Amino acid sequence: MSDSQHTHKPVAEHEISAKLRPLPKHDHGGHGDACCSSRTAAPARVTLSESPTAGARLSSFRIEAMDCPTEQTLIQNKLSKLTGVQQLEFNLINRVLGVTHDLPGTEPIIEAIKSLGMHAEPLEQGAETPAVKPDRKHWWPLALSGVGALLAEVIHFTATAPDWVVAVIALVSILSGGLGTYKKGWIALKNLNLNINALMSIAVTGAVLIGQWPEAAMVMFLFTMAELIEARSLDRARNAIGGLMQMAPDQATVLQADGSWVEQDVKTIEIGARVRVRPGERIGLDGEVLSGRSTIDQAPITGESLPVEKTVGDKVFAGTINQAGSLEYAVTAAAGNSTLARIIHAVEQAQGARAPTQRFVDQFSKIYTPAVFVLALAVAVIPPLFMGALWFDWIYRALVLLVVACPCALVISTPVTIVSGLAAAARKGILVKGGVYLEGGYKLDYLALDKTGTITHGKPVQTDYLSLDPTADASAPAIAAALAGRSDHPVSLAIAKAAVDNQTAALIVDNFEALGGRGVRGEINGQLYHLGNHRLVEDLGLCSPALEEKLFALEKQGKSVVLLLDSSGPLALFAVADTVKASSREAIEQLHDLGIKTLMLTGDNVHTAQAIAAQVGIDEARGDLLPGDKLQSIEALYAQGHRVGMVGDGINDAPALARSEIGFAMAAAGTDTAIETADVALMDDDLRKIPAFIRLSRQTSSILKQNIALALVIKAIFLGVTFAGVATMWMAVFADMGVSLLVVFNGLRLLRK
Repeated sequence: MSDSQHTHKPVAEHEISAKLRPLPKHDHGGHGDACCSSRTAAPARVTLSESPTAGARLSSFRIEAMDCPTEQTLIQNKLSKLTGVQQLEFNLINRVLGVTHDLPGTEPIIEAIKSLGMHAEPLEQGAETPAVKPDRKHWWPLALSGVGALLAEVIHFTATAPDWVVAVIALVSILSGGLGTYKKGWIALKNLNLNINALMSIAVTGAVLIGQWPEAAMVMFLFTMAELIEARSLDRARNAIGGLMQMAPDQATVLQADGSWVEQDVKTIEIGARVRVRPGERIGLDGEVLSGRSTIDQAPITGESLPVEKTVGDKVFAGTINQAGSLEYAVTAAAGNSTLARIIHAVEQAQGARAPTQRFVDQFSKIYTPAVFVLALAVAVIPPLFMGALWFDWIYRALVLLVVACPCALVISTPVTIVSGLAAAARKGILVKGGVYLEGGYKLDYLALDKTGTITHGKPVQTDYLSLDPTADASAPAIAAALAGRSDHPVSLAIAKAAVDNQTAALIVDNFEALGGRGVRGEINGQLYHLGNHRLVEDLGLCSPALEEKLFALEKQGKSVVLLLDSSGPLALFAVADTVKASSREAIEQLHDLGIKTLMLTGDNVHTAQAIAAQVGIDEARGDLLPGDKLQSIEALYAQGHRVGMVGDGINDAPALARSEIGFAMAAAGTDTAIETADVALMDDDLRKIPAFIRLSRQTSSILKQNIALALVIKAIFLGVTFAGVATMWMAVFADMGVSLLVVFNGLRLLRK
């Protein structure tokens, strides 16, 4: 048959794909406060003991202060020294730490984290992760710091008061605005971590020691203010997907045992319950329509711009909007396991995965920051000692160098861009399973596509029937329908459906067997029959020139031909035709406009493949392919130096999907396997989402390069200005935090619709 006669479910290929290709380890990057780590961010899951004990258990903690790699590194270093702790799992997005340990209680863990200046709140096992609380701080300390810094500068400039007055005012400003920075900086230094807080603490303290009180106060105020603005900006990126959580209502109308309808919390509604949804209401849970007809706005799940008609038997998803009529549906998934919940979870996991550019930046920062610290020390000491320069001038330049050289903007530039890109893709109904795929999509120059269910609807209909043996003319349709009815392949379904429509009597099949890529066989009333494609006929040695001519005539029309055979030869011929999706031609045109070549890989015959390819404008089509043949086609493209993506929706595509650079799953909405294991899951059947994904990937890559260039170039300029003795400390703060805000806002551009 057309692709394979294996019994399968759509998008199940990724279950196989996941076994063939290990998923990338998800490493957390920084997605929170302006507290960039100078060291490589630890992976999301850190194994501390290779031989875990049998009594080990997982304890989870909510840590409000853990929202960037700095805290993650501090916690990892601290808990790795605690006997009994075996594994750490960081979720920086939700600020949750999972600790696998065999300690008698969690008090040692809580105390260890407390020593780092953080509070760990234990979470009950299996409890729903609480939403991230907004960081609400009092405004008056920052206002006092700003007024004090400005007043110290004015008094110092006008010389209207003694120096000790300026020092007192500046000290009040520094303490009111910078105590938090000093506290974090001290903890970082104790743990040998040169992060932004440590560098800023050293710089401000150095300015105070050389008598630059007004400048020290202004630097601390500007840093604290910029950090606050940056944190608010980053919150927009880290919470970009959070709006989806609000889309599912808290209540739903449920049918009770006594026949009444009652409003009920969706978290308490069980699978199988009957729920009613009125026009204009949001659907609370995933389900299957039992009665009614309506149109549903599925944009939050699939990204579709137009409402979708729903009637009895159709799926509905939590968070979508019922528009026209009243519906009643049976719940098919609990609130915490709905398609919407799985999308949110998948994006959160993807947000924690570090993309290649981010890993490079982390490695660069790991070397860069200590090197800059040593350079600043050399600048402060060498000129005065060996060149007769003034100590004051060069110590001041060294302090400016420490501030301007902080890698904050560089480290932040990648995660905020990746997170924004992932959220933008989710809004379009494209679920990307990690920054590595979002960043790598722009490299694709070849796209291989399955035919059935990908380019076509995957719901062909029987168009022709030809008897090849007059003695079997009456029984052939029933026998073929009985064999076809044992498979859920689209071609088989078309033959079985035609038999139902013609009210053909059902027969019992014994010893049924699927023949990969060729067809099926089984016994009916003790007689062995085969139902399959041209290849199966040849394998059985039952082909003839006359039969070839009949097959060729139908295959030239783009039809899939299936033959019913017994031991003596062919009994009947069935032709089935699929219909091309309206969006397929436009999607292929868009791919070609992006410079991407296309290749169709199908188990259908060559003539059908070429006919469909011609309809939609695909560059090349290959037919009569087994799953291994599709894999070889991908390998051949790699051998020619191409970067290849693969699109499919059947288990027969699994080897090719596993080998491709990015595997795209079609129609993943409501399918657990695809959402959990696909590289990129298209939540509906629209192929146009692939060029949309590639455009987004190219834009993401462009912004990443822009951000890195901005950070490095501006820092290089200010380093030169610093050595020339022109830059001041407050100018250095503006340069450092200014470029940080610049790369954040540049990354947030991806969130614009």
